Amino acid sequence: MCGIIAYVGERDAYPIIDKGILRLEYRGYDSSGIGLLKADGTMNIYKKKGKYKELDKLVRGKDLNGNVGIGHIRWATHGEVSDQNAHPHVSDDGNIAVIHNGIIENYHSLRTELIKRDHQFVSGTDTEVLANLFSDIRKKNQLPLEECVRIGLQEVIGAYAIVVISKEEPNKLVAAKLSSSMLIGYGEDGYFVASDPAPLIEYTRKVTYLEDNQIAILEKDKDIIIKSITDNTPYTPYIEELKHNLEDLEKGGFDHFMLKEIFEQPRALYDSIRGRTDFENFKITLGGVKEYENAFKQAKRLIFVAC
Repeated sequence: MCGIIAYVGERDAYPIIDKGILRLEYRGYDSSGIGLLKADGTMNIYKKKGKYKELDKLVRGKDLNGNVGIGHIRWATHGEVSDQNAHPHVSDDGNIAVIHNGIIENYHSLRTELIKRDHQFVSGTDTEVLANLFSDIRKKNQLPLEECVRIGLQEVIGAYAIVVISKEEPNKLVAAKLSSSMLIGYGEDGYFVASDPAPLIEYTRKVTYLEDNQIAILEKDKDIIIKSITDNTPYTPYIEELKHNLEDLEKGGFDHFMLKEIFEQPRALYDSIRGRTDFENFKITLGGVKEYENAFKQAKRLIFVAC
């Protein structure tokens, strides 16, 4: 499964993106990439198939400056495993870059229409469609980046967690979500975006989880803005505190995450029944089930769905 890390603020973005990708490696991936944006609008994209160490070799000696950054690890769904198919994907005019978790189900019809409008494609992915779609709206309407993303996503069918940057608005991140996890972290010197808490816990514990059909506009030195994708309704961000510990999110001394999870099974089992089991009286209490007790008693069959 893919992973996302992004930052906008006062700090150099690269060290945050670099460390964030390493903390997302447990998700599994076949390629990785980084996009860095400077205040003057210079955008540098580096991406490479294989493990992150291959990308690390690629970027040595390169321009890694910028206070805005996006990072991604990809697990291929559309298009082979290749440097070209790795994220970020850039619009054919070079102005907009996108990282994306999820699947765009109607990407083929969108791609066909965009080709008719003379857009060029260089990858075999569904994500590149988003970059050119946002760019197409931008050229026609001269709208802010967040409006191009919001309008474009209304044409999209599928699941996504995306982060978008533009050379023309070099101090801004735009993030949006539908059916894929995404959270925003509040740091002392900027904002973070990630697909899970692992890349954020070192920098902040204050986060907002984006809800489906929400878009967030994150700018340096400005308050966060969250709106509805469908009708622009504003939302007040709900800030909560992460309860995770960094050691819980890392390998904890084990060689592999799978090995760590195997040895954590006794604790995980205990945690799952803690507060629900009275061993002295041999009683189990399932609070979430109690209000459905009569329905369970009358049911002719039960279907368990699990992942």
